[in-house]
Amino acid sequence: MKFKAHPWHGINPGKNCPEEIRCFIEVVPGDQMKYEIDKESGYLKVDRPNLYSSVVPLLYGFIPMTYSADVSAAYCMKQTGLTNLKGDGDPLDIIVLSDRYIPRGDLIVEALPIGGLRMIDKNETDDKLLAVLKGDQTYGQFTDISQIPRALIKRIKHYFLTYKNDPETEADYIVDIVGEYGRDEAFEVIKAGLSDYNKYFGQ
Repeated sequence: MKFKAHPWHGINPGKNCPEEIRCFIEVVPGDQMKYEIDKESGYLKVDRPNLYSSVVPLLYGFIPMTYSADVSAAYCMKQTGLTNLKGDGDPLDIIVLSDRYIPRGDLIVEALPIGGLRMIDKNETDDKLLAVLKGDQTYGQFTDISQIPRALIKRIKHYFLTYKNDPETEADYIVDIVGEYGRDEAFEVIKAGLSDYNKYFGQ
């Protein structure tokens, strides 16, 4: 290949998706900046400095060739009973659990989805899927979110509930996690994201 593939559009999410997926990692534990993919160029860019002590606790990135739009929003509303939601217009976010130190983002990992957190950000669906790094010695045997220690789930939730909310202006920006779900529902969220991607970007 003459040129580097675009991480969102040029990386296949995996032949066994959604049971086994490829993830593009943008941010790793210890990063003091929130990085995210630049949708036009495919390069990582600085989104913003992390607020105060908010540091991502685990590998954080997205599933290539997914998108959060009509199908994703409809599925979220079906599962929650909420109304007037729309997709956030981004690829599906994912947290990947591993006991191994990975020093930087901008890389691909193979992972196994085990569940997710249903997050709503200003009336937009912004699910945070959870997965384990394939072959990981500590987390690799886990197959469902229910097996993850609650203290770690609380830590992940705390990050997402505070990484945008500034305590001095919290009333102006509210992010909420309205539920958790296991592996089977994570598969459905991923399928919805793949469907939205195909609708808006083609095969």
